[in-house]
Amino acid sequence: MQPIAIDAYTLTSAAGVGTQTIGESLRKQVSGLRANDFAPARGLNTWIGRVNALEQEALPEAWAKYDCRNHRLARLGLEQDEFLRHVADARQRYGAERIGCLIGSSTSAVLETELGFRARSSPDAGLPPEVNFRYRHSLFAVSDFVRSYLGLGGPAWTISTACTSSAKVFAAATRMLTSNLCDAVIVGGVDSLCLTTMYGFNSLELLSDAPCQPFAAGRKGISIGEAAGFALLSRSNLTGPALLGWGGKQ
Repeated sequence: MQPIAIDAYTLTSAAGVGTQTIGESLRKQVSGLRANDFAPARGLNTWIGRVNALEQEALPEAWAKYDCRNHRLARLGLEQDEFLRHVADARQRYGAERIGCLIGSSTSAVLETELGFRARSSPDAGLPPEVNFRYRHSLFAVSDFVRSYLGLGGPAWTISTACTSSAKVFAAATRMLTSNLCDAVIVGGVDSLCLTTMYGFNSLELLSDAPCQPFAAGRKGISIGEAAGFALLSRSNLTGPALLGWGGKQ
């Protein structure tokens, strides 16, 4: 394949907000995992990777209809590593309509609907009016929010293929660039803590009651976490990192 330029990238997780902080955590061997303190699932004896302050960081009023844990995490990620400046430069260079947005997400903001079911007055009652499926829970919601927050107008969709979701956006973006549908594409992955994954993996007896040790002979299981990562891809002259291929099967 023709090399695709990676003009900018950013990453946020429990190990740190932004690539510099995550790099420091890796050098110090700090994982960011903690004993489960995620309020909706405190009954589970496990360790999690929770990003701090999302509960207090509401979205700005202009994007209030999108406000949920998943989109708060997406916004926090977008604000790091001067990523917004790089996107603004690309928007000025190519035009908003020529920049696509492809986001991978396994569960989107399913937590909002899960909490809505918990809040029903009776098992037969409908969901509370504050449960906004279109702008929060739907799979497209996260791509719609990121595109809106970045002021883009190009093609946008969400890829949801479980663990390969944010890998496949690179393949899809490459096809968009090489077919001249776009001059640049924002790709990324966003998944936040929710009850579906935590209780789902618990029912399979896969959650560890200690920090996960994936390569240890005595490993007990996995630790569920949340993270957001983004990259700006283009067909511009290669002066830095480049995408040379991809992999992933689901």
